[in-house]
Amino acid sequence: MSEIFVFIDHTNGAPAKTAGELLTLARSLGNAHAVIAGTSQELDAATPTLNKFGAASITLLESSEINNHPSSAIASALADVAKSKGAGAILLPSTARGKEIAGRLAVAIDSGVITDAVAVSADVVATQNVFGGATIVHSKVSKGIPVITVRTNSIAPVQSGGSAVRVDVAVEVSAAASATKVVNRVSVQKSGRPDLSEAAIVVSGGRGVGSDEGFASVIEPLADSLGAAVGASRAATDAGWYPHQFQVGQTGKTVSPQLYVANGISGAIQHRAGMQTSKTVVVVNKDADAPIFDLADFGVIGDLHSVVPDLTARVKARK
Repeated sequence: MSEIFVFIDHTNGAPAKTAGELLTLARSLGNAHAVIAGTSQELDAATPTLNKFGAASITLLESSEINNHPSSAIASALADVAKSKGAGAILLPSTARGKEIAGRLAVAIDSGVITDAVAVSADVVATQNVFGGATIVHSKVSKGIPVITVRTNSIAPVQSGGSAVRVDVAVEVSAAASATKVVNRVSVQKSGRPDLSEAAIVVSGGRGVGSDEGFASVIEPLADSLGAAVGASRAATDAGWYPHQFQVGQTGKTVSPQLYVANGISGAIQHRAGMQTSKTVVVVNKDADAPIFDLADFGVIGDLHSVVPDLTARVKARK
């Protein structure tokens, strides 16, 4: 079986949610080979999770500095390892960082790259939703080692215990890569909610919310009752009602949760492009003709300021 490389994103040794999803996908294509960049201590912390999701082997791109510089350093080190070990394909998360590494990596190994895949078949054909989600296409890299980024929540993580073989590769960050350095990281998460890009449940608000107070008093309580992330349409973020980093849509973040609750969102194509791969969509809108209802699995035609607080109370009562 071919070695399917999986880039593991992590924070101080805590693997991102995408680790389990990508390792599960890799196991369906061949032997899952996890690649993680950082220190030996960070890998020690990550190893239980990697074993839990069936990594057959792990390569540590060992450096205390590699994550403090732009993605070119990781892409270069990953390219060297992939070529030397004969990777059958390389999977990365479809995050901003994952896509940047993927692009640089594809150039370094002279291969094609596919982004935002929602599935990958046994013959390494990727499925994508393109043109704002209006079209489903199947793509295959025709040259070199396939480099594919996969959307979060597209693959259900399945545990498969094991004990991965570990190899450490010392990495020296080049002068070019070290010319730019990360000097500070600030968490944008509010109230301990899950990361918007990775959340299994997203509660979003749009123009119909009406104000920043509407988000605080209506949208956030529902999200907290469900253990969800909060999202917003561009209209809401442009109005200053919610921070731009929580915008869902073509010019914001792409999400693919198990449950997406759209409140007061009309459903312009730009917003739909960022959420329409959600597994279940619930819509609350007083406009029965709003385009968002075309995507709804369940819809309520009514005033969100009445419907959502009632829903929140019912969820809390159930809990």
